[in-house]
Amino acid sequence: MALTSALGTPLRLLLLALVFACGAYLQAQGTLAAVFSHWEDVVYLSRQHVTLAAISGAIAIAIGLPLGIVLTRPAVRPYANIVMQVVNLGTTIPTLAILALAMSVLGIGAPSAIFGLVALTLLPIVLNTIAGLRMVPEHLVEAARGMGMTPGQVLFRVELPNAMFVILAGLRTALAINVGTVPLAFLIGGGGLGELIFSGIDLMEPSTLLAGAIPTALIAILVDFLVGQGQFWLIPRGVNPLR
Repeated sequence: MALTSALGTPLRLLLLALVFACGAYLQAQGTLAAVFSHWEDVVYLSRQHVTLAAISGAIAIAIGLPLGIVLTRPAVRPYANIVMQVVNLGTTIPTLAILALAMSVLGIGAPSAIFGLVALTLLPIVLNTIAGLRMVPEHLVEAARGMGMTPGQVLFRVELPNAMFVILAGLRTALAINVGTVPLAFLIGGGGLGELIFSGIDLMEPSTLLAGAIPTALIAILVDFLVGQGQFWLIPRGVNPLR
């Protein structure tokens, strides 16, 4: 732990120095000024981007967490592999193909994009929910049952608190993937920062491309940071390996 702390500060300073050097270089080349010329578009499209990510992420969590819990219950466990194969289709099929299929049913616009994003985001949430619940020590579950707890009390008071770190790790991965995939929504009329990214590619304008790519990366980093902080602060000290 001491070695990690000792190495952490120099690495952070090196990262800050690299960011500063990149910023200085881009400023000298006039790239930053060109990027900021798209500021109004960046603000407007960032709102669309965050909205798509938030709605699809919330739907994926609302489906994935209960589904993962149900698949670990003894009565349903024999069918878990079959259900997981269906959920896995979201990552097996290319994202553009999912968006195209959704567009053929739901039409052009945000609904098709949200459907595709949910399909892509679902698997890590379900997998980590199942993995986290299966990693709970059996003796804790048996002790809770021996104390007279009902199955619901065992789940919410013993299993979920001990599995929450792994579950949040799945959410962290899924939401970061979600934010990074939202730019593809532009291809089916869903909006978002993909409009700047693909327009920059088509017009061969690096400033337009960066005006979309940089905010997308920053949003993904912010989401990852916030969920990481949730892992650190929301999980009790006794079951949190980070504390």
